[in-house]
Amino acid sequence: MKCSSAQSAAAKRTPQRTCVGCRQVLTKRELVRVVRTPQGSIEVDATGKKAGRGAYLHPARECWEQALKGNRLEHALKGRLSPESREQLMDYVNNLPKGAN
Repeated sequence: MKCSSAQSAAAKRTPQRTCVGCRQVLTKRELVRVVRTPQGSIEVDATGKKAGRGAYLHPARECWEQALKGNRLEHALKGRLSPESREQLMDYVNNLPKGAN
């Protein structure tokens, strides 16, 4: 039996990613991407398409705090967080809701 194109489209997989903070696996669209660019800067990637090494986090303050508290985010991005990058990410965290995941 052959599958029609409608059946194969319905069976298409959605990309799954793991939150660096809580280690929960969710669809890529439910998480926020942080990227280490080829130039070495670390920034939040709202589009999810910037070039560079990426890591994913829930859009919840607890997950970001966990990832920034230890070296989880640095390990996932395979690079060091500069004080400026850490401050920039903390500014982003302060605008996130508590307990959203």
